Amino acid sequence: MLLSDFDFDLPDALIATRPADPRSSARLLVAQGAATEDAHVHDLPRFLRPGDRLVLNNTKVIPARLFGQRRRVSDNGVTEAGIEVTLLEPRPDGSWQVLAKPARKVRDGEEIHFAPGFSARVTGRAEGQLNLVFSLAGDDFDAALDAAGFMPLPPYIAAKRAADAQDRTDYQTVFARHSGAVAAPTASLHFDRALLQEIAAMGVDFTEVTLHVGAGTFLPVKVDDVRQHRMHSEWGEVSGQAAAEINATRASGGRVIAVGTTACRLIESAADVTGIAPWTGETDIFIRPGYRFRVVDGLMTNFHLPKSTLMMLVSALMGRERMLGLYAHAIAERYRFFSYGDASLLLP
Repeated sequence: MLLSDFDFDLPDALIATRPADPRSSARLLVAQGAATEDAHVHDLPRFLRPGDRLVLNNTKVIPARLFGQRRRVSDNGVTEAGIEVTLLEPRPDGSWQVLAKPARKVRDGEEIHFAPGFSARVTGRAEGQLNLVFSLAGDDFDAALDAAGFMPLPPYIAAKRAADAQDRTDYQTVFARHSGAVAAPTASLHFDRALLQEIAAMGVDFTEVTLHVGAGTFLPVKVDDVRQHRMHSEWGEVSGQAAAEINATRASGGRVIAVGTTACRLIESAADVTGIAPWTGETDIFIRPGYRFRVVDGLMTNFHLPKSTLMMLVSALMGRERMLGLYAHAIAERYRFFSYGDASLLLP
C-alpha cells in the first residue's frame, strides 16, 4: 500500500478560505453504495432514517495562535524579536508544548511577552517544538489566551489569509463544549441549530463524544509504504452514557453515523467486536484500507488532502477506487475542499 495510491490533483482554486453562509447551505456529496447524488447539507434529513444515531465531537477549539516578543538579556543589553507561537498540548506539569516561528534562535530561559501580564518562559525543546511555562494558570490563563489569541487556522488557509474575528465563530461548532482542540472537527461546522432540531424531530438521535483534535492532523505522511507511518496521538473520551447509547442503537438495528473523522477514530478506538465501552485516553489509531469497522456504519466528512491519513480512512470505509471516483466527481463539479469546504456523506 503506497502513499501514491492516495494521490490526486486538486486545483488550488477549490481550497475554501471561508465557509458557506449559512452553514447548512454547503454542498453535500452523498455516496450510498454505488449510487452518487449531489445535494446540500440542509438535505441531510432525506438520507437519514428514524433510529439512526449521529455521533458528534463536542471539542472546543482554543485560540491557540499567539504573537509576541521574545526578550533576551545579554552583555550587550536587552534585545527583542517577534515570534509566533501555536499551542499544541498541555503537559502534566502545567507547561505547554508549542510550535514556534522562528524557533531556531530561541534559547532556553528566554521570556516571550504576548500582552501586559501575559508571558511565558522557554524551558526546553524537542523535535522542533518548544516547552513553555506561562505566567498565568487556570481561569486567568484561559481569559488571557482568549483575549490575545487567534484561531489556529490550517496551514492551507493561513497561507492565503490571516485569521480574523470572523473565524472565532466560523471555526467553532455550535455544540462545542470542552476546550482543548487546536483544530476544528470540520464536518461538524456545517450544522446549525435549526438543522439539529429538524434531524432530532424525525427520530434521529445524537451522541456527543470528545476528541481534542491536535495540530498533528495536518502533518504530512513522509513514508512511501503507509504501513510504516506512525500517527500522532490525541486525547479523547467516550462516556458511559455515550457508549450505552451507541450500543442501544446497534442493538435496535439503527445506523451509527460518525460526524467527522475525529468522532469516527474515537469510537472505533473504544470499540471491539462486541460493541463499544466507556473509554478515556490517548488514541493513535490509524484507519486505512483493510481495517474492519466495528461500530461505524456511515460517515459525514469534508474533502481531504491528497496523500493524507484521512484520505486513507475514507478509503477504508468506501474502497480506494470508489473514493478516488467520488473525488474526481467533486473536482469536476467544483465542490469546495478542506476545513471550510463542502461535505460528503459516505454510506457503504
